Amino acid sequence: MAAVPDETSHYRICPLCEACCGLQIRIADGRVQSIRGDEADPFSIGYICPKGVALKDLHEDPDRLRTPLIKRDGRFVPASWEDAYAEIERRLPPILAAHGKDAVGFTLGNPSSHKYSLILYTARLLKAVGSKNIFSASTLDQMPKQLSNGLMFGHWLTLPVPDIERCGFLLMLGANPMASNGSLWTVPDFRGKAKAMRARGGKLVVIDPRRTETAAIADEHHFIRPGGDAFLLLGMVHTLFDENLVKLGRLAEHVNGIDDVQAAVKDFAPERVAARCGIAAETIRDLARTLARTERAAVYGRIGTCVQEFGTLNSWLVDVLNVLTGHLDQEGGAMFAKAAAFAPNTIGRPGTGRGVITGRWTSRVSGKPEVYGEIPMNCLAEEIETPGPGQVKALISIASNPVLSAPNGPRLAAALDSLEFMVSMDIYLNETSRHADVILPGVSPLEDSHYDVPFPMFSVRNHARYSAPVLPLSDGQVPEWQTMMKLVAIARGLGAEADVLALDDELLADDVRKQAGPHADAVVAALAGRRGPERLLDLALRMGPYGDGFGTRPGGLTFERVKAAPSGLDLGPLQPRIPEVLRTPSGKIELAPPLVIADVARAAARLDRPVDDIVIIGRRHVRSNNSWMHNLPLLAKGPNRCTALVHPADAQRLGLHAGAFARISGRTGRHIEAEVEVSDEMMPGVISVPHGWGHDLPGAQLGVAAERPGANLNAVLDDALTDPLSGNAVLGGVVVRVVPA
Repeated sequence: MAAVPDETSHYRICPLCEACCGLQIRIADGRVQSIRGDEADPFSIGYICPKGVALKDLHEDPDRLRTPLIKRDGRFVPASWEDAYAEIERRLPPILAAHGKDAVGFTLGNPSSHKYSLILYTARLLKAVGSKNIFSASTLDQMPKQLSNGLMFGHWLTLPVPDIERCGFLLMLGANPMASNGSLWTVPDFRGKAKAMRARGGKLVVIDPRRTETAAIADEHHFIRPGGDAFLLLGMVHTLFDENLVKLGRLAEHVNGIDDVQAAVKDFAPERVAARCGIAAETIRDLARTLARTERAAVYGRIGTCVQEFGTLNSWLVDVLNVLTGHLDQEGGAMFAKAAAFAPNTIGRPGTGRGVITGRWTSRVSGKPEVYGEIPMNCLAEEIETPGPGQVKALISIASNPVLSAPNGPRLAAALDSLEFMVSMDIYLNETSRHADVILPGVSPLEDSHYDVPFPMFSVRNHARYSAPVLPLSDGQVPEWQTMMKLVAIARGLGAEADVLALDDELLADDVRKQAGPHADAVVAALAGRRGPERLLDLALRMGPYGDGFGTRPGGLTFERVKAAPSGLDLGPLQPRIPEVLRTPSGKIELAPPLVIADVARAAARLDRPVDDIVIIGRRHVRSNNSWMHNLPLLAKGPNRCTALVHPADAQRLGLHAGAFARISGRTGRHIEAEVEVSDEMMPGVISVPHGWGHDLPGAQLGVAAERPGANLNAVLDDALTDPLSGNAVLGGVVVRVVPA
C-alpha cells in the first residue's frame, strides 16, 4: 500500500474479542487509513481477524453516540455533560436516600472487560453505592467456570488454559475458537496453532452438537446431545478409576479429595451414560484412555458447557480430568498464566489463601445465592417488578444490553420501563439503553489508552502490552474514567460539581495504604505525575510478579518500560505454578468441593430422562460478538448469518424448507421467526440460532443492524432456568417447538 503524506503508524490491542491481537493502525489527516496485524507483537505475531479491521467502522459509525442524551417527554434530546450529570444528581440520590443502597442495581456488559478505564473504575462505583444487586454478563456466559475455579484453586480467576503450543492431544467441548479466537482462553490465531500441533503429530478432538468451524479442522468430531456433557465427562472420570489410569504425577502431594471423586462417579460407567449423552460407551472409554496415555494433553470446555443445567458440574469435571491424568500444570497440558498486573493469584502469600465463599446473600425474590458478588442476570426482571424492601428502583447499565443477551428479553424490557430512573453508559442507543433516562456516551477505543486487565490471566503466553490513544478525544468528549468518577462523587453525596481529580487521588491513596502499608507515602509520591487508569496500571505493574517493586527489584516492569515497547513485551511461555498459584485455605487443589459433589446426585436423577423432540442451542461467528457488532458494515456484509440451522431429517419431518422461515417457540409463550438453513452439520434433534440478534425493537438507533435485524434467540428462553450452583442462565439444550412460519 502506497504511503499517504503525513501518515503515522500507531499500535494498539484490539478490544473486540478475547484474542486481544496487536494491531498496526495507519492514520492520516485524523482518519484511519488502514488496520493490519502487528507482526512485531510478541503475543499475536501479526494475526488479525475481520473484527480488528472493523475498528475503523466502529470509530466512524454515525450511529455511535458522541454526546449525552436525556429523555424528555419520552424522547431523547442531546445534552451537555453538565446537564447530564445534573439530571443524575437530581434523580439518583433521592432514590438512595428513600429506599437504600440496594434500590440501585447494576448491569455490566462484556465490552467493559475490554476497556481498563471501565473495568477499574466500575469497581470504584460499585463500592461507592454498596448495592448487592449487581448483575453481569458473567451469569450469561462463564460463572460456572469461575465458580469451579474458585472452589478448586482458591480464586475465581485462577483458570487453567490449554498450552496448545506444546500440546499433543486436545479434547474440546462446547467451544469454537475458530470463531471466537478463544473464550476464557486468550489464543490469537487458533487455526495456526492447531495446524502446528497436528504437524508435530498432535490430535484435536471436538465434542459439539454442531460440526462447527473448529470441528471441521479437527481430527475427530463427535456429536453430543445438548446438556449431555456432564454424563460424557462423568463416564470418562469413571473410566480413569475403573481402568487404573489415574496418574497424578507431581500433583499427588498437592491434591485433596481423590477418594470422594471416585465414590461420586461410581454409578456413571460409560455403558450407563452413553444413551444420555449420545456418544458410544467405547468412544467414551477411548477418549479417557487417550487422554491418560498421551504425554502432553489437555481438556478444554467453554461456553457450550457453561450455558446448560449442569454448567458448574461440567466446568469442574474438565479440570478433574486434567488433574487425574497428571496434565494440570504440566507443559503441554492445562496451565496457569502469570499475569504482569491485576492478577489476584499473584498477590499475597503464595500457595495459600482464604478460598472463596458463595451465598453471602441471596436474591430477594427467588432466593438465588450470590456468587462472586453477583446475582444471576435472570433475576433482574423480578427484582424490578416485585414490590417490597430492596426492590430495584434505579439501574445503572454499563456497556450492557441484557434485553438481547438475557433470557426472556421482552419481560426485562417491560421491567426496565417501570424503573424510576435509569442511567446507561454506552456507545449506542440500543435495545437496552433506549429505556434509560440518561445515556452517557463511551469513548471510541481509538481515542482511549488501554491495558488488558483480565485476559492476561487466561493467555496462552505471558505478556505485557499497553496501548496509547491512536487519536485525540473528540471535541467535548470526556475520558471514561472521569465519567465514572462523576458517578462515584454523586453516589457518595459529593455532588456533580465535586473535584473528581482530587477524589481519584484520595481513592488511590486508600488503595496504596492497603498494599504498601508503612511505605504508602513513598509509593504515592513515586506515582505522581499520572492520573486515572494509567496510575493504577503503574501501581499494579510495579507491585506485580515482574515489577520493580518501586526500586526493590531493579530492572523490573514499570509503566514506562511497558509503554516504551509499543508492540508489547514477551514474558515467556507458561510455566508450572502449583503450589504457588493456589489460594485455598488448605494450600491444596480441592478436587472434591462439597457443593459440586452434592450436585452429582442431581445428574444421576437425570440419567434416564427421555430424549426431547427438538432442543435449541446458540452459536457464534467470527464476524460477530454478542449483540454489539451488527452495526458495522464490514462485519454485517455477506450472507444472512442469523439463520435457524436444521438437520435435513428434522427439516423433512417438521416441514421446513431452506430459505423459508421457521417459527420457534418456548416455555415463555413467545415465538421468533428465523430463516431456515438446512445442513448436516447439525446433530439430528437440535436446532441452532445465533445469540445476540433481534435489532428490530422500536427506539433503538442502529441503522445497519436494523436492515437485517435477525431473530432474538433469548426471547423464547425461560429466565427461570439456571444452573443452581452458579446461577448461570440455561441458554442451550432448551426444549422448543418448531413449525413452518
